Amino acid sequence: MAKKLIVIVGPTGIGKTDLSINIASYFKTDILSSDSRQFYKELSIGTAVPNLEQLNTIQHHFIQHLSIHDYYNASMFEMDSLKLLSSLFETKNYVLLVGGSGMYIDAVCKGIDDIPDIDIEIRNSLIDRMEAEGIESLRFELKKLDPDFYNLVDLKNKQRVLRALEVCLQTGKSYSSFRTHLLRERNFKIVKIGLTMNRDELYQRINLRVDQMIEQGLVEEARSMFPNKHLNSLKTVGYRELFDYFEGKQSFEKAIELIKRNSRHYAKRQLSWFNRDKEINWFNPSQFEEIVKCIE
Repeated sequence: MAKKLIVIVGPTGIGKTDLSINIASYFKTDILSSDSRQFYKELSIGTAVPNLEQLNTIQHHFIQHLSIHDYYNASMFEMDSLKLLSSLFETKNYVLLVGGSGMYIDAVCKGIDDIPDIDIEIRNSLIDRMEAEGIESLRFELKKLDPDFYNLVDLKNKQRVLRALEVCLQTGKSYSSFRTHLLRERNFKIVKIGLTMNRDELYQRINLRVDQMIEQGLVEEARSMFPNKHLNSLKTVGYRELFDYFEGKQSFEKAIELIKRNSRHYAKRQLSWFNRDKEINWFNPSQFEEIVKCIE
């Protein structure tokens, strides 16, 4: 029987965790998390890490296995995932890959271009510059060093602009020159399941989840991370808005409002990314039987 990697994708807050646990239980297998925000052991509430009961129900991998101080990228995740999949497929016919980080999912399914590691000093200097001068400064330099990628990239996506520019400065070559888009052969089949629902319902779920995170102690978790706010791992929704509140830049109520708004915007960007992939079979999270039938 051909081995199958079941890939479950979808926007934040749609219910990937609960559904993936049910599917993993049905197929008696493990889950690989491809949610890059859940990699860090210091973070749990703001990254919606599965709770202890969920983690004890199904064996999860790549959950809180890194420190916020560690450097990690999609290429490293590809290598780690393929090594683990090789081992798991020795005894299992199905394995799940679950998350909302499109680049990390593509790395496992399609392979990622061989982009070199970046000197931490280059990255930190660009982050400092972005905070001091704004993203427009980095966009302007990227336009000079790599006009082709500048015309392709979402210029509002700070992380992608930063990533492209740091590669240009590290290598002296354009970021575009590394983007060969060569598909890597995999020795397993891939079945992609995408989760979707009415946009208003999704946004209500996101707003509710933010309220639940606050009740669970997100403010205290963010406060404990405040001394590390300069780290790339903490420049993410749910933390940066509270950091601004701690610094007196905005009220607590405004911070919560922004977490909800930015989470909704993030979900919209995730859906735009996944909608480009024509291999994805789309379902509502409630369609368990239909999803299992598609996988089988």
